[in-house]
Amino acid sequence: MQKLIEKGRLQVNGKVLESNKRVKKGDVLEIEFETEKSHLQAEDMNLEIIFDNPDFAVVSKDPRVNTHTVPGEFGNTGTLVNALLHHFGNLSVINGVERPGIVHRLDKDTSGLILVAKNDRSMRELQKKMADRKIKKFYYAVVLGLVKDKEGMIESFIGRDPNDRKKMTTENPVNPKLARTKFTLLEHIDNKYSLLEIELFTGRTHQIRVHMSAIGYPIVGDKVYGNEKANKEVATKYGLDRQWLHARRLILNLFGVDYDFVAPLKKDIAVMLEKNGIKVD
Repeated sequence: MQKLIEKGRLQVNGKVLESNKRVKKGDVLEIEFETEKSHLQAEDMNLEIIFDNPDFAVVSKDPRVNTHTVPGEFGNTGTLVNALLHHFGNLSVINGVERPGIVHRLDKDTSGLILVAKNDRSMRELQKKMADRKIKKFYYAVVLGLVKDKEGMIESFIGRDPNDRKKMTTENPVNPKLARTKFTLLEHIDNKYSLLEIELFTGRTHQIRVHMSAIGYPIVGDKVYGNEKANKEVATKYGLDRQWLHARRLILNLFGVDYDFVAPLKKDIAVMLEKNGIKVD
């Protein structure tokens, strides 16, 4: 507040407030806040648009593209946000000018559906629905091992790994939060892998990757929680150099309208299924 006064951005009864003046009951205060500036640039990047209307859009993120910038880590170019600014222009910035339109995020090496809010009204409503678990999120994943159960529910606490803050864990986690993940077996692949549909009931960092690794079925290609030997095998045989994880489907209702979005598989992960005679749109 003192800085606002020093910069002449606080007025009382239409006059700039001086630092030695006191405010009295009945005075009318006007505050002029400084607008946060963004250094993000719109970039003409490839963007798979699944849906677009005046309130929100749904896009399918490419792998190896960060959802948004992180100060001091990714710079401010080449992210999904840069592409969104080029294709859609102004987006909601109530979550900060460095994350315009972003309702939720995906890990860099995870592809698939992301919701984009075009205005503040949509952002507030979509985030409320996310918080209230009223948006259904489904992923496709290929894991190492032949999953025996047709379906299963994983429920455990996830938090930061006490030995590595960049990782999450279910074992003695720091600041743990309850996480729930449901998986359904779709196909066995090449006598050593399994294609799963996974539904998230919570949205913890790295949740699917941590949960599947914890029960002995790590995501194929996962460089953090996966199996190094298996990762090399799929890289050699199928050319896969990232985790086989794809945000496949979103089901929601916004402003009284029901929506059901599906993202086609990206080419790099579809290869593994095609070579084993498995067809997925």
